[in-house]
Amino acid sequence: MGVSIKDIAKAAGVSHSTVSRALSDSPLVKEETKRRIQRLAREMGYSPSAIARSLATKRTHTIGLVVTTIADPFVADIVRGVEEVALDRGYSVFLSNSNADPQREMAVVKTFHERRVDGVIVTASRVGDLYLPLLEEIGAPIVLINNLRDGEYVYSVATDNVHGAKLATRYLIELGHRRVGYIACPNKGRSNRDRLEGYRRALREADIAFQPALVARGDGKVEGGQEGMRQLLSLSSPPTAVFCYNDLTAIGAMMAVKGAGRRVPDDISLVGFDDIAMASYVDPPLTTVRQRKYEMGRLAMEMLLDILSGEEAPKSIVLQGELIVRKSCRRLGPAP
Repeated sequence: MGVSIKDIAKAAGVSHSTVSRALSDSPLVKEETKRRIQRLAREMGYSPSAIARSLATKRTHTIGLVVTTIADPFVADIVRGVEEVALDRGYSVFLSNSNADPQREMAVVKTFHERRVDGVIVTASRVGDLYLPLLEEIGAPIVLINNLRDGEYVYSVATDNVHGAKLATRYLIELGHRRVGYIACPNKGRSNRDRLEGYRRALREADIAFQPALVARGDGKVEGGQEGMRQLLSLSSPPTAVFCYNDLTAIGAMMAVKGAGRRVPDDISLVGFDDIAMASYVDPPLTTVRQRKYEMGRLAMEMLLDILSGEEAPKSIVLQGELIVRKSCRRLGPAP
């Protein structure tokens, strides 16, 4: 293991952000301190990574953060985590919306780099693969949140969507439900595929046949959840329980159940995904899979700063979700 920024900071008796700035020749560090840290780094045999060397000049100490929309409740905790680490390390964060538009997302990323941000974080990226040639050209790192991708300059922090979906579906099965539906969100790409896979695995492990008719199409929003649930309720044999792509979908599904003169959980059980704040306030409170959103934001920012500082950083970090049981599900029949 080579000498790290943290090792130099400890030896110099300063913060690692001060070391990072000194090694990048930042004017924010006094010349005497800068020379002392640079001399100490040479003596300790410090060698930054290739990415860090390519980025070591003309630092702006700014980071670009691209979100789908600030109106998305999922985003708020991520932004809070990113900004907390950034402020602590002396970085500013530029925030921009992609409005879930792939072309706009790419345009925002390009604009950020034209403004010489040191790195970019993107939440729920729609175009991860398209970044590769752009980043090869620019030579700047990017961290994707909830979108695993490979590439020299691409890193990621994500939830294990397969595991989370299995948790949700298995819980419904353990309550005695055999007809379990799923309201999907095809435009979400990999996260939807992974949650569908987790749903199918849970069914398979319980020896329950997968039925395509029990998978309805949503859009990740309340309206899509309403439409998806109406589709499922129109079946000759509707599901007794439904796992939803996210909490907004589940809230829309809940509205559709009530609109049809039925009740949650008496007539149909619901489980969401994300654990946004609203999930605990709806009636009944929503059982859901909690994503560690704030931690995802913190980890993404820490990963990006480690890369910029020449620290060793994993290409990806995958977090496990947690099932949060509230009041939107009921048991079918007596407990085993």
